[in-house]
Amino acid sequence: MKCVSFDAFRTLHLLGVSYIKPEHMFAERARIEAADWVLFPEYWQINALVFGLKKRIFPSLSSYLIGHDKVQMTRAFQMLFPAHVPWTLIEPNDAQSAERVWHKMHTPFVAKIPKSSMGQGVFLIESRDDWQQYLAKTPVIYAQELLPIDRDLRLIVVGGKLVNGFWRCQGDNGFHNNLSQGGYVDNQTPLPPAAVDLVERVARALDLDHAGFDVAMVEGYPYLIEFNRLFGNRGLPGLSQQVSDAMLQHLKAANDHDGDDDDDPKDPTPPLPIAV
Repeated sequence: MKCVSFDAFRTLHLLGVSYIKPEHMFAERARIEAADWVLFPEYWQINALVFGLKKRIFPSLSSYLIGHDKVQMTRAFQMLFPAHVPWTLIEPNDAQSAERVWHKMHTPFVAKIPKSSMGQGVFLIESRDDWQQYLAKTPVIYAQELLPIDRDLRLIVVGGKLVNGFWRCQGDNGFHNNLSQGGYVDNQTPLPPAAVDLVERVARALDLDHAGFDVAMVEGYPYLIEFNRLFGNRGLPGLSQQVSDAMLQHLKAANDHDGDDDDDPKDPTPPLPIAV
């Protein structure tokens, strides 16, 4: 199995993977075409790789398209798993829509900028002034009910299966749970089976093969907040290696499955070794 990677950091533990700088994609066409898998391309490369060269990419095309912003992912969640999505209003950012959303939502509520990460585009709306400040920063209105929680779950799923997870507890600001915003890890409290089952079903249904899901638990019931196609590995010791192991198993299994339809299903290429 031959792989090329456009992200050296995320494939660090996979030996035998050839690294290509994203900006060298066109000059390295021959190496890309010879590969069985293209790992972690940047978003701007997707059309050329998938539709131009017909290459298999990891993470999956679904992971890129659905995970591109919160609007796309929420609409996918609402279509297939509506009972597990907090009440959310998505509207164009114009005066009429802003006024309508303001009157429909009960304060306090949460407002988000669609293309943001690490909690930087998430706002607690408690007043008209908060609302106006948010509207000045976002291209689209994304308003969501504030769930009664002081922590949430980060669940890592690769190839449709849970790799690991942990609780993220609120930091001193009392709102954000993100580790980058002052939240902290609780890896002693067990992961709720209902949340694990939900994210595995969502991942398989939407073909999300590399995702860090954020899930809120309200009285034992799981709510999907979002997922990150590219997630950090800070939460648990050894998580990076666990993700690499799961990634390798998933790629190898997918490669073997595709080979079953060939005239000669035997793959003469040995599996990629894992760096220790």
